Amino acid sequence: MAQQAHAYQMVDPSPWPLTGAMAALLKTSGVATWFHFHSTTLLTLGMILLLVTIYQWWRDIFREGTFQGHHTPPVQKGLRYGMILFITSEVFFFLGFFWAFYHSSLAPTPELGGCWPRTGIIPLDPFQVPLLNSAVLLASGVTVTCAHHSIMEGGRKQAIQSLTLTILLGLYFTALQAMEYYEAPFTIALGVYGSTFFEATGFHRLDVIIGCTFLAVWLLRQAHYHFSSEYHYRFDTAAWYCHFVVVVWLLLYVSIYWWGS
Repeated sequence: MAQQAHAYQMVDPSPWPLTGAMAALLKTSGVATWFHFHSTTLLTLGMILLLVTIYQWWRDIFREGTFQGHHTPPVQKGLRYGMILFITSEVFFFLGFFWAFYHSSLAPTPELGGCWPRTGIIPLDPFQVPLLNSAVLLASGVTVTCAHHSIMEGGRKQAIQSLTLTILLGLYFTALQAMEYYEAPFTIALGVYGSTFFEATGFHRLDVIIGCTFLAVWLLRQAHYHFSSEYHYRFDTAAWYCHFVVVVWLLLYVSIYWWGS
C-alpha cells in the first residue's frame, strides 16, 4: 500500500469466501439430510462454519476500514453503491410476491371459488396484532434515524441508547409475528393465499432479523469508538436497509393484511 498510486483498495487474499461457500454447501446438504433422514449433524456444522465465517470476515473488514485506513472516499462510494444495488435486488424480490398476490386476488379463479380469500379461509384481523406490529416497526424507523443523527452530531451516548431501543423494537416485532404465525387459522399449504402470505411476511421477517444483526454489530462498534461525526458511512447503509424494511412492511400491511382480507 505504501507504493500504491491510486486510492482503491487492493484486497488481500482471504479464505472466507471459500469457507462461506463450504458453509452454504453444508447447510443445503444438511437441510436435505434433515428432511429425509432426520439428522441435523450437517446442518449444525454448516451453521457453525457460517457464523465463524461471518465473524472473521466482518472482523477483517472493520480492521481494514477503521484501523488500516483502506476505505478511502472512492472505496466508500463503491460500498454505498453496493448497498444500493442490494436494496434494489430486494425490491424486485418482493415485487414477485406482490405480483403473485395481486394476480391471484384481483381475478380469483373458479378453483378459488371466485372470491378472495378463498372460501374457508379466515384472514387475520388487520387492526389487532398487524396494526401493533406496524406501530412497532415505524417506531424503530424513528429510533434508528435518531441514532443516525446522534452519530453525525457526535452524541455517542444518545446513539447507543437509540440503537439499543431500535434492536429491542425489532426483536419485539419478530416475537409478535411469531405469535401471529402460531395462532394463524391457516397454513402455508392452504392454497395461494397461504403461500403468498407466509412467503412475503416470512422473508420480511428474515429481513428484520438481518437488520437487527446489522444494528447489533454497529452498536458494538459504536461502543468501541469506531464511529465519529466524520466517519460513519457504514452506518448510513445500515440505516438505509432499516428504512427499506419499514417501507416494505407498510406495503405488506396495506396489501395483504388490510386490502387482501
